[in-house]
Amino acid sequence: MNSDDEPPADEEPFHPLGGAWQDDLEELLDETEYDTELGMEMGKDAMRVTKGELSEEEFHEKYHDDVLAEFGEDERPIASPDDAESEAEGIGSTLLGLARGEESRREMLKKAGAGVGFASLGWGAVDQQEPEPAVEDAGEVEDADEGTQWGMTIDLEHCDGCLSCVTACNQEHNWDEGANWMYVLAFEDGNVESPEPDDFGSVHDFNYLVRPCQHCTDAPCEKVCPTTARHTRDEGGLVLTDYEVCIGCRYCQVACPYGVNYFQWDEPDVDREELDSEGIYDERGRPVSRRAPRGVMSKCVFDPARQDGNMGEGLIGTSACEQACPPNVIQFGDKNNPASDPQRYETNPARARTVINLFTELPSPNSVESSLEGVDANLDAVIDAVDGLTETLIALATAVKITQTDYERDAPPGDSLPDKEETVLSVVSAIEGSGVDLESEDVLSRLGLTVEGFEGPSQDVDVSDREDVAQERLEDYVDAPEEEFELLADIGTNPNVTYLGNAPGPEAHQVPGPTSYEDVGMVDRRQNVLDDETVGLGLRDE
Repeated sequence: MNSDDEPPADEEPFHPLGGAWQDDLEELLDETEYDTELGMEMGKDAMRVTKGELSEEEFHEKYHDDVLAEFGEDERPIASPDDAESEAEGIGSTLLGLARGEESRREMLKKAGAGVGFASLGWGAVDQQEPEPAVEDAGEVEDADEGTQWGMTIDLEHCDGCLSCVTACNQEHNWDEGANWMYVLAFEDGNVESPEPDDFGSVHDFNYLVRPCQHCTDAPCEKVCPTTARHTRDEGGLVLTDYEVCIGCRYCQVACPYGVNYFQWDEPDVDREELDSEGIYDERGRPVSRRAPRGVMSKCVFDPARQDGNMGEGLIGTSACEQACPPNVIQFGDKNNPASDPQRYETNPARARTVINLFTELPSPNSVESSLEGVDANLDAVIDAVDGLTETLIALATAVKITQTDYERDAPPGDSLPDKEETVLSVVSAIEGSGVDLESEDVLSRLGLTVEGFEGPSQDVDVSDREDVAQERLEDYVDAPEEEFELLADIGTNPNVTYLGNAPGPEAHQVPGPTSYEDVGMVDRRQNVLDDETVGLGLRDE
């Protein structure tokens, strides 16, 4: 390939996952028929584009001749030169437009004319700053014309490390053992510690990182693909791989900052005939889901077959990992809709977690209503009449009602938090229907929901009205995460996964968790299955 002066031998690694990871990628590219140096340089510069250090037009022009020479085609998308945005914004603004539904990918292509510790794996480079919104202007999220952007909010502090998400993902998508599209690891970094796997008081004593594909709004992996096999889909902003177009050059694996791509070396463990066809093809008729064929790249796909209704309308807006999560820490949905599960949870995790807990702890609205027939209209009589109903539960349910938010948009299909909240509010309504005035000062004072009667661990909190008191009551009840972060937010990829909880520090490294992969019939390391194979985050030890 044509290149500038060779970099010095001691140059710092460009890949966020560190020098050892970068060396492994280079060795893996050496085993393909394609130009290793071209793949490494393109991966490096693709990340420079997302950082704003190189424009999309410069990137495309720099490698156009080399890509044509190597692959006989160059279908990489670029921003239109006629766009009003500056060159520095490049493809980032174009893809943001796609996320909003302003311009189709087809139109854009026409315009274009065409064992290692966390420190060496780059998680020490996690940016703990306030994450970028899923769109450029958070004030625009109420725009009903905005397109859907599928994404996740993951509560790491309430994760229990059970690996149910990993097994559910495998059962639905049939990827080979160890090529985990979903990965959960326990870690410690010197500041936060995890207990020994055979000596702990609670599974929540461990620190976890849950790692799916981030489905970046500005995905470096897409920028290096010469065939458009790796692409961002118009509908839902999903970053997918067309299995019939992918040539297995593996350049996307180099360009991915998160290490979530897998190459299918041999024939897959599950034969093509065993796969359900409606799960393979998306609404465009492109094969983008389930395990990849031999010689093709694959990764987490956020279940396009579900989002397109191929598996039934009831599964639209859901993912296998989310539905399998016992503690409900994975919230999947439309990141552009404030009423969606991930946005509700991210905006007020204490309230969302309280709703989840109350949904299982409260008696059903019907049982409350039937139990209160003919009962005196006072709080003590209500508590005595309904099995399982306590003053604390009534106080929390009332706090949920007081902090209720009115959304301008409806919640997307598949979301569960609105239904859980409605159940909690129905219990409150059933109590009020018996004649108890849950808005009276006397009752609210007894429930600890008045400014004058506010009591709780957070005594230094300034509460000025009833809503403040209710919110503090929820936060005193739930150990809500204090941190919010995106992985490698400073790279500029604008990932669509938001994390709540402890962010791994510079010295973070993987440690055994309370549940091992062997415990659930899974494989932690792909190398244990095949000697020569691609690796994923946290799958290696020195």
